[in-house]
Amino acid sequence: MLSERRLVMFLFLVVIFTLAARQVVDPDFWWHLKAGELVVTTRSIPHTDFFSATFSGRPWITHEWLSESVIYLIYRGLGYPGLIAGFALLITAGFGIALTRFAARVSHPFVAGGVLLLGGLAAAPTWNVRPQIFSFFFASVWLALLDRHRKAPDSRTIWWLVPLMIIWANAHAGFALGPVLTALTIVGVVLEGLISRGETLALVWPRVRIVCLVLVCCLGVIVINPNGVRLYSYPVETLTSHAMMKYIEEWWSPNFHELLFQPLAVFMLATFAALSLSRKRIGLADLLLLMATAWAALRSGRNIPFFVLVALPLLAEHAWDWLTAQSWGAWFERPEKVETGRAAMIKTSLNVVLLVVAPLLMAALRVGHSVAGQPATEAKWFPAAATEYLKTQQSPQPIFNEYGWGGYLIWKLYPQVHVFIDGRADVYGDAFFEEYMSVNSGEPGWREKLDQHDVRTVMVKPDAALASLLRQDSGWEKAFEDQSAVIFIRRH
Repeated sequence: MLSERRLVMFLFLVVIFTLAARQVVDPDFWWHLKAGELVVTTRSIPHTDFFSATFSGRPWITHEWLSESVIYLIYRGLGYPGLIAGFALLITAGFGIALTRFAARVSHPFVAGGVLLLGGLAAAPTWNVRPQIFSFFFASVWLALLDRHRKAPDSRTIWWLVPLMIIWANAHAGFALGPVLTALTIVGVVLEGLISRGETLALVWPRVRIVCLVLVCCLGVIVINPNGVRLYSYPVETLTSHAMMKYIEEWWSPNFHELLFQPLAVFMLATFAALSLSRKRIGLADLLLLMATAWAALRSGRNIPFFVLVALPLLAEHAWDWLTAQSWGAWFERPEKVETGRAAMIKTSLNVVLLVVAPLLMAALRVGHSVAGQPATEAKWFPAAATEYLKTQQSPQPIFNEYGWGGYLIWKLYPQVHVFIDGRADVYGDAFFEEYMSVNSGEPGWREKLDQHDVRTVMVKPDAALASLLRQDSGWEKAFEDQSAVIFIRRH
């Protein structure tokens, strides 16, 4: 008979899939899609920019070429249904792998599933169709392999990290997280041996020797990518970009005043409460990983999923230890009742209908609803009508555009139109990014900077400071306006 508890866990995973199956709103999705199309159709990987009018020919580190190609191939074959369902499935798989790290030690499905769902809600603000989801999935696999090696040092599965590193380094710049997690694990195991157990380094070394060798190999194979050694410095350059940290929202610290981040607050508090109440003592290796990823999550919202992956087993296991230590906690440890004969058949049938068929039907309906709402979502978040105007009227170029709309214009209008700026902030650099923001904000000198770049058309939000200034400038004429965008064209 199918285990009822396993079916309940399946139900929790389907709930995560349903929550993750959402419409595409990431502004960078569009230029990722176009880049993937070019890689697939030309069978070559670009090394210089050709999307923009401002920095055409400047070096472009296409570190996400593999994930972009996958995104485009799914879109070409299955359209939005494939993308929405595919990335929801990838997110669910990441949580499913995380579940395997603690399911055997937390036997009640409502405890394990409740922790899993809370972690999903905490990470949900980062979910969408975007290459970063590949980093989430790879990080989940990475942590599972590290965990397995710590529990079974003789296992050779740790070597799977090396080919995984090759794939990850070609899919997303988040690959740098892999070596960092590995190094933290090594340091944690060493400290645990030296401090907690009072061992000598000679006794600790055999436990980390293989992991150290794997780490060296992982660092070495990063070079197996189209950008070569240049990829080593790319993550550091991104993290030290002042403009990206200042202006790009996903790099900001989570705003706990927003309802969106309340599940993260609950998840964090629950984790530290469980660690405090549990009879078990957290190991130094786990504590080091938890502290490092918690700091990263509090520093930048895009790091939240990685903290969730590290914290999930700790929250589940320590909460379980506390619950089962209570006088009323014996209820959680009761073995599952096993039916026999006809009763077993009836129970199994009902369980399959209620815990498998019905949830899968709801998940399918959710995907369908998200796909049906994609056009409306696109019109709400992106300048669909204004973009069509640019396409049909052939407005003069160069075009000054909103930062968040650059990718959309690339997908819709390239190669006929080249953008002023888009989500590839690393291509444009901090100085240009700051200059762009000063113009869009209408700061002194905005007119001279538009003249410097010979801008002929401006497409911004109606409430932008630059829009207010252009409405009053006799040198510019309003050509189009709706609720999403306004277009101004320079008078001759």
